[in-house]
Amino acid sequence: MQADTTQGNAAANAAVTVKPVVNAIRILRLLSQAGGPERAVDIARQLDINPSTCFNILRTLSAEDMVEFNPMSKRYSAGLGLARLVEQFVTQGQKIQLAKPLLESFAAKVRVTVTLWRRIGNDRIVIVSSAACPTDVRIDMSEGQRLPIMMGASGRLFASQLDLESESSRETFEKIRWGAPLSYEDYKKQVSDSAQRGWALDDGYFSIGILAVAAPVYSSSKSVEFTVSAVMFRGQRDEAGIAELGIMLGELCGELENVLF
Repeated sequence: MQADTTQGNAAANAAVTVKPVVNAIRILRLLSQAGGPERAVDIARQLDINPSTCFNILRTLSAEDMVEFNPMSKRYSAGLGLARLVEQFVTQGQKIQLAKPLLESFAAKVRVTVTLWRRIGNDRIVIVSSAACPTDVRIDMSEGQRLPIMMGASGRLFASQLDLESESSRETFEKIRWGAPLSYEDYKKQVSDSAQRGWALDDGYFSIGILAVAAPVYSSSKSVEFTVSAVMFRGQRDEAGIAELGIMLGELCGELENVLF
């Protein structure tokens, strides 16, 4: 069964484009693909960027080690800082792959679909790994699926790090199309309860007929960087079974902390 997440995708905030950032990314992309170092004037011409603006962006990128400047040839090339940044992303991807067997083992043991969520930016979360019980009817949660940061059981854990008293948080919440009615005051209480007991619950609010339990994966700085969610049909577990699953997820997340950080 494919979980219905159309309502979540419709809740994304309007995109905001910051032109200097876009131009910086375009410059880095050009330099990473170029066959050799490039002059600032040639970069500006190829990308149709104002020469003065292009030069200032290159100077900033050079100061951050994202590009390297050769004072003799007056040319720019991709810098060591960019290579290190890419290496960090690759390393994170490898760590997520190492987490996969733990998710698969847990999914088979408790007979549910298990997903590993990661926060991206300020307003979204994404499934970076998933595993389903191979012997049961299952709910399909695809890797790469994105949701608003406050949505679902995992969203309640990430929301514990937001200022829920702010108007912007309330506006973000009100843009979400929930599967069942949910007031903002009730949502805030659920976030608080989740933080106190160490795991979160979404009982039909994300999607009618679906129940999810999630626990946080803490970084070394004790912030919630990942969550693990167990997804099932409503009625599969009673209240005591749900609480037991929440505790088990917390133990799994403790193991994942050693893998992911």
